[in-house]
Amino acid sequence: MDKVEVLKRSDLFHELDDKQLALVAELGTCHVLDAGTIIHRQGFPAELIHVIEEGLVAIILEVGPLAQRQVQAASNFESYGFSAMIPPYAFTATARALEETKEITFNGRQLFSFCTTHPDAGFKIMQGLARVIGERLRQAYVQLLGVTDED
Repeated sequence: MDKVEVLKRSDLFHELDDKQLALVAELGTCHVLDAGTIIHRQGFPAELIHVIEEGLVAIILEVGPLAQRQVQAASNFESYGFSAMIPPYAFTATARALEETKEITFNGRQLFSFCTTHPDAGFKIMQGLARVIGERLRQAYVQLLGVTDED
C-alpha cells in the first residue's frame, strides 16, 4: 500500500484531503520492524511519531527496574509515539513490536513545523492527535478501573 493510502486510513491523518495527505506523505519514511524490536523506551527523548501500516506494537509501562506492564497495543492504521510532537518530547511508555510491523515514521518536530506552516492541514492533524490521546487516556482509565463495556 502506498503512503497516502496508509495515511488516509490512519487515526491521525484521516481527516486530511488528498493534497494535504500527499504533502504529509513526503515527510514520512517507511520502515519494517522485526518482532521483538524495542522501538523506543519510556523516559527517553521522543523524536519519531509512528503510523502502523500492518502489524502490532505493544505499549508498555516500566513500573520499576524489573517490572513492565503492557497497557495498550497499536495495530493497523493506528499511531503511537505522539510524545514526539508534545513538550517535553519524552516518551511516556516503551514500545515493542509484537510481530513484524510495517510503519511510516515522522520526525515529530518536523511534522509540528508542517502544522504551523500549513494551518488548515495542521488543525486537522492536531484534532487527530487530540483524538488519539483522548482514546488512549480513555483506554487507560478503563484498564485502571477494571471496567469493560460489558459491565
